[in-house]
Amino acid sequence: MITIDTVSKKYGKTEVLNVASIEIPTGQSFGLVGNNGAGKTTLFNILLDLIRPTTGAIINNDIVVNQSEDWKNFTGSFIDESFLIGYLTPEEYFDFIGDLRGMNKADVKNFIAKFDEFFNDEIIGKKKYLRDLSKGNQKKAGIVAAMMGNPQVVILDEPFANLDPTTQIRLKKIIKELTDNKEVTVLVSSHDLTHVTEVCERIVVLEKGSVVKDIETSTETLKELESYFAE
Repeated sequence: MITIDTVSKKYGKTEVLNVASIEIPTGQSFGLVGNNGAGKTTLFNILLDLIRPTTGAIINNDIVVNQSEDWKNFTGSFIDESFLIGYLTPEEYFDFIGDLRGMNKADVKNFIAKFDEFFNDEIIGKKKYLRDLSKGNQKKAGIVAAMMGNPQVVILDEPFANLDPTTQIRLKKIIKELTDNKEVTVLVSSHDLTHVTEVCERIVVLEKGSVVKDIETSTETLKELESYFAE
């Protein structure tokens, strides 16, 4: 269970986020949508203790995220390429993350092998540093690293951006498989309404930092969202 309790963020007199309450049950696939500046990344950054809230708190499985680092043991995330270590090769980076997650090199190799199709022969064995990969391939590496070590919570900010259509389809399959067992809580933010409605069972819409819709995904959700953003 993730609880977002009266969380706000101000920069000077400008309030960029004001969320009264959101509860995300364990095992839920949760989508966050909104236009640029809606507060999506700000909320995820507070959830990951990358920035501190002005008021309120986020509790990740009984741990207040800005009071303890214990939540990091069961939470995987990828926000942007700043999460990567540019001077490492993908293999070195996966070994590094795997070591943090208690995986030996054989564990890492077996885990990474599951993503051969997703990587499309563009990541492993290319003798390139992460900084020299395309934005899309950097994103692939970061997303897979976020899933290492059997995390209970996975947080992905705009995971479909910079990916080609084939890779987007493969990523949707990966996310669905991740949430099938109902033990992993997945949070996804996206500008792409179609993708997020396909992979998330619940969608929250942010506008100017506030929740304006909280929807259980159904066959009508995409039309409802498109209608809202078309106004």
